[in-house]
This record gives sequence, C-alpha cells and structure tokens, in this order.
Amino acid sequence: MNRPFQSEGKAERAAGTACGGILMVGDVVGESGLAALESLLPALKADYRAALAVVNGENAADGIGMTEVCAQRIFAAGADVITTGNHIWEKRDFLPLLDSDSRILRPFNYPAGAVGHGSTLIEREGFNALVINLQGREYMHAIDCPFKAFDALDESLALAHARPIIIVDFHAESAQEKEALAFYLDGRATVVAGTHTHVQTADERILPQGTAYITDLGMCGARESVIGMDMTVCLNRIKTHVPYKMEAAKGAGFIQGIAVHIDAASGKALSIERWKRQ
Repeated sequence: MNRPFQSEGKAERAAGTACGGILMVGDVVGESGLAALESLLPALKADYRAALAVVNGENAADGIGMTEVCAQRIFAAGADVITTGNHIWEKRDFLPLLDSDSRILRPFNYPAGAVGHGSTLIEREGFNALVINLQGREYMHAIDCPFKAFDALDESLALAHARPIIIVDFHAESAQEKEALAFYLDGRATVVAGTHTHVQTADERILPQGTAYITDLGMCGARESVIGMDMTVCLNRIKTHVPYKMEAAKGAGFIQGIAVHIDAASGKALSIERWKRQ
C-alpha cells in the first residue's frame, strides 16, 4: 500500500489476504485534539483505505467529557463510532444523546440501568463489525466485570449464529488488566485496543489466535502538554498536592492510533500498524 507518511511503528503481519481496514484513534483531548483530528483523519482514512474509523472522544470537551457539538465534529472528521470511558458522565446535558445515538458508546460493563449503548453493529460491504466499549476496574471505579460482560455478549452472538468482526476499546488504567483481557479474548475478538492513559505504547502485535492488540492507542491533543492537559496546571497539582482544576492544553496538536487490516471471512487480524500524525 502506498503511504505518503512514515509510520511510527513497523507493521506486524500474519498470513492471509486483507479484506477490510480499521482505524482506531486514541482519546481526543480538548480543542487541540479536535482540530488535529479534523485536519488529519480524512487523509489517514484514505491512506489506509479504512472501511471503519473508531475514535475515543471522552475528553473532547475541554479535556473532560463530551458535548453534542464535539460529537458532531468527531463524526464530521470521519469517525464512524465514538467510544468513551469513565469521563463520559461529566456533562449531564450530553447523557440523552447516549440513548438516542447508538454510534456513541459508553462502557458496556456499567450495571443495568445505566443510560446509553455499550456496543453497536456497523455494516460494511464484505463484513459487519461489532464495536464494544469496555472499562477496566484496576485503579478505577469497580463496575461490573469486563471479562464476564464480554462472555455474556459472546454467548448471545453464538446463540444467534452471528459472528461479526469484533472490535474492543478497553478503557483501563492497568496495563496488566489490558493485556490479560487481550489474551482472554484472543481468537474471539479481532482487535483489542486500550485507551485512557493518553500515552501510546509500542507493544502492538498479533496474538497467537489472530487478535490484534495494543496496550494504549495514545491520544489526540496538544503537542506541548502533559497527557493533553495544561503543563502549568499539572505541575502545580503535582508539586503542591492542591487539586487545581485540570484544563486542556492549547496549541498545535497531533493524533495517534493504529491501523488494522482484517480477513473478513475468518475474523482474524492480518496486520497492525501503530501511527502518529501531526
């Protein structure tokens, strides 16, 4: 594939023929992240011939939460699905949209009664993709077990004789928990990608049973920042232990994520490539 950009990470490939391309993009942080996504995602989709783009948007609204305007901008930039995490509840005016728009996900393993959708099915020529948002529990609020939540969904798919491509955004703090879930889902999910830390990891690989994995996609945000947030505020919080309100950093941005090519017939990942654009 002819790419005008140089990749941050070397692609890892397995035997097979690519039948579809998937882009997954790290947490969008504030205006810098939104502007970078709008500027760079369209070319990325063309570059990788991506049939589907999944973007984590939980920090789009000035660094915490989401608004309807932010969601509209992310979709207009080329996202097909917006995943989120523990900060999606911050903007209460946004919560009705979680119910009305199935393309915007909150973690699937929130207890029964939580508003919104934890998964969504996207139909594409040649394959259907089920995007699932899960949230970790180590060092985070202990919601329902993500392992058991996936098992329940997987069982329902088996009963319905439906085996779509399965894409998982696992929003979690613990690298151990992320990697453990990936091996637990190896061969059942096509992609397991971690989000939440805003730091892109260099461990992208295809697991033994054909699942593409990375511990964290990284972020879309300001280049000169502390995980997308204002450096001065972060330094003051750390030095003084005073919980000053975090603010999204401003300035030129970048975006990070992965590109995965799949075999739609088998549901296996054929290649995974880590990238960064600015």
